[in-house]
Amino acid sequence: MFVAYAVIAVLLALGLLPSAWAKLTRQKRVVQTFTEQLGVPLGLYPFLAACEIAAAAGLVIGLWYGLLGIAAAVGLVLYFIGAIGTHLRKSDVKGIVNPGVILVLAVAALLLRAASM
Repeated sequence: MFVAYAVIAVLLALGLLPSAWAKLTRQKRVVQTFTEQLGVPLGLYPFLAACEIAAAAGLVIGLWYGLLGIAAAVGLVLYFIGAIGTHLRKSDVKGIVNPGVILVLAVAALLLRAASM
């Protein structure tokens, strides 16, 4: 179980960091999707990026400190439930695929880390 958690945690962390960077640098594609389509204010970008960076760090540090890995996975699950909710609020069903995949991985990380303690 621990090895599976380690693989998922590292993959999630590696996926979250570029996402956070895109928000911090306000890349055009992100601004178009988040602000213009979904109505996410630009002022929220640093907070969203900080959540992703904290989750990535928590998942990796969770390799040594199990409770932190669980807390990071719980935060990530909540974050991506919110992301899916935001897409659904705007009737953007196509947009739920990416956050849906990450949500499934976050739930897997949560269950695997809890099982390996």
